[in-house]
Amino acid sequence: MPRPIEALIHTDALAHNLQRARAGAPDSRVWAVVKANAYGHGVERAFTGLRAADGFALLDLEEAQRLRALDWRGPILLLEGCFEPRDLETCSRLNLWHVVHDETQIDWLAAHKTHQPHRVFLKMNSGMNRLGFRPESTRAAWARLNALPQVAEVSLMTHFSDADGERGIAHQMAVFDAATRDLPGERCVANSAAVLRHAREAGVAADWVRAGILCYGSAPDFPAHDIVHWGLRPTMTLRTKLIATQALQPGDSVGYGSTFVADAPMTIGIAACGYADGYPRHAGTGTPVLVEGVRTRTVGRVSMDMLAVDLGPVPQAGLGSEVTLWGDGPNGARLPIDEVAHAAGTIGYELMCALAPRVPVRAVPLAS
Repeated sequence: MPRPIEALIHTDALAHNLQRARAGAPDSRVWAVVKANAYGHGVERAFTGLRAADGFALLDLEEAQRLRALDWRGPILLLEGCFEPRDLETCSRLNLWHVVHDETQIDWLAAHKTHQPHRVFLKMNSGMNRLGFRPESTRAAWARLNALPQVAEVSLMTHFSDADGERGIAHQMAVFDAATRDLPGERCVANSAAVLRHAREAGVAADWVRAGILCYGSAPDFPAHDIVHWGLRPTMTLRTKLIATQALQPGDSVGYGSTFVADAPMTIGIAACGYADGYPRHAGTGTPVLVEGVRTRTVGRVSMDMLAVDLGPVPQAGLGSEVTLWGDGPNGARLPIDEVAHAAGTIGYELMCALAPRVPVRAVPLAS
């Protein structure tokens, strides 16, 4: 039989979370963000649950082609725009909308020969300091784009650096509003955290919102709030089985480096999952895990193909018992990916995107 590890993608949880984005910004259209192969879920599998979106936002032309192959005829937005002039030919052929964040991209557009003018999103750097025109340069960039016959419509966008934290978004909204005041064009400013935390503030919901991590059942501001607080559901379950058990005596150690030493008799289980499957190697003893739906903890160092779990809370477990690394477990149990990520010193985004190619993945309805 094959190794027992697998990942399940809950497509109706994706649909539920997308609806949660709509509820947060009811007057806006919603981009479902499917970059990084839909945050590790797979573009094709995610599309099944997210096809009610108004558009899809991503980075790679290859992913855009996959969406068009699924017969999606609605808007697709390239969030980082074009990387070289010939990308514009693909934008024309596939009718892709694209972000413009640099003068060179405007130069490429000006030289591009097309019969169908492009829809572009002019990105302003309101304080994130990654991509975008400085506030003082935004109007000139808008005017230049608006004058090009290659451009049909110019929309305006920015990205928040602190929508998930105490600093919030007011400082960036003020910069964006001042720089774009009276400029025509649709606006798109809100990411997942802004949709959940700030959408009722003036101008935040705007014409479009970008639903990224919230679509995938992770709270953008964890641990301040969890997915229960935001009404989200897990969209990915990583599960495996126990392939061995070991009875430990006081003083026995577990795994490489002997980082865990038993101080009393205990039984551990060995689960078929390791860092080569995408589970974080830096997840130390105490990281939560479910065995037969019962919450327990990992012990010792994560290996390439295996990890150890404490069977004290679930003494009936043995060879073949189900282990839920994150997501939906048996008997209605649930382990949000954010809890695992937090214990490992990272975020849910990374765990989703790090799922290894060797892990079998299949799409299923959400467990009831």
